[in-house]
This record gives sequence, C-alpha cells and structure tokens, in this order.
Amino acid sequence: MLYIHRFVFNPFQENTYIIYNESNKCMIVDPGCYTDEEREQLVRFIDENKLEPVYLLNTHCHIDHILGNQLVSDKWNLPLHIHQGELPLLQAGPKIAEKYGFDFKPYTGNVLFISEKDKLNLDNDEFTILFTPGHSPASLSFYNKENGLLISGDTLFSGSIGRTDLPGGDFDTLETAIRTQLYTLPDNTKVYSGHGQGTSIGYEKRNNPFVQEN
Repeated sequence: MLYIHRFVFNPFQENTYIIYNESNKCMIVDPGCYTDEEREQLVRFIDENKLEPVYLLNTHCHIDHILGNQLVSDKWNLPLHIHQGELPLLQAGPKIAEKYGFDFKPYTGNVLFISEKDKLNLDNDEFTILFTPGHSPASLSFYNKENGLLISGDTLFSGSIGRTDLPGGDFDTLETAIRTQLYTLPDNTKVYSGHGQGTSIGYEKRNNPFVQEN
C-alpha cells in the first residue's frame, strides 16, 4: 500500500509529493519548498512520521519544482534523479531564480540520470518511468500500476495541460506524450499533478479540452 502527502509550496503554488509505504520508505518528488516555514513543514512531516527518504526525484527542472533540492539532498544525503535532458534547466536555476527575485541555493549535490528504461522501487512497490516531454525538454512521469497512481508533473492537469511557451516546450510533443504515455493507462488511474487538484486518466480523456481521446 502506498500513501501520498501533498504540500503546496512557493509563490507558484507547486505541488510537492511525499510518497511512502508501510515500511516507511519514501520518495520526495519535486521539492518546491522555498521559505523557512515551508522547509520546516517538509522536514517535520518526514520526521514525525518516521519516514526514511530513499529517492529525490524531479519530474522536470523548472524553478518552482527544484527550490528544495539542496535541502533534501543535504538533510538525507540523497542524490538527485532527473532525466539527462533536464540538466540544462537545472543548471539554469540560479539565472531563472534571479529573474524572479528568488533567494535560491543552487543544487550542488550528485545527479543521477534516469529514463523510461529504468524502474524505481520502494521495497516491493514498483514505479514505471514514462517519458513525457513537451512542457519541458525531457519531463518524466512516475506510474505505479498496483496502486493506480501517476505523478504527472506539469504534463497533465485537471482540465488542462502544461504550458508549452517556455524554452524547450512544444505543444505537439506534449500532445503526443499525453496520448501515447498517459491516455493509454487505465481510466481509474489517479493523477497527481504538479499544480492544482488531482484528477483521473478517464476524466481527462473525456473532458480535457486541450487533448481529448482520439
């Protein structure tokens, strides 16, 4: 059994997810904690629930999803897992942060590259990695079949999709990724997006005005 806790962090109202199992192993996905209070919330939740972080993951490396990477890496001695195609965005973090006026501590820890060829495991709970570019150059989504859950990053939202007007974005690429990687999942798959409330694959196939089922 997997459990998910969502935090809403930083001025972009980004969703940070803690996914954990009955053995208290957890993965931290897109830590966007920015203020001291937000950082304390993240650490306190993990400490109070006696969780053991084993993965630090970014679905993609836009600034609102990476603000807490260094904190997590330092606190729990974890390397960052991203797709190699997101590395330029990660490296551009300080420049982007300056543009938005963020007091940003650049990530200086180890980086491990993952792709759709890999699997992630929390004990016996396996996550398939889906390649879902279009919002960013090499965004990833994480799917657990047994529990019917998908961490979609900013690829798919409730009633919407990720914007494609940022550098590395492309609507046709995003549409293809949603149709071939996400809409092929079971309709009852729960979608945990990078912003806003959750949804399901079936609901989006029927109702999403940007990408509908063929």
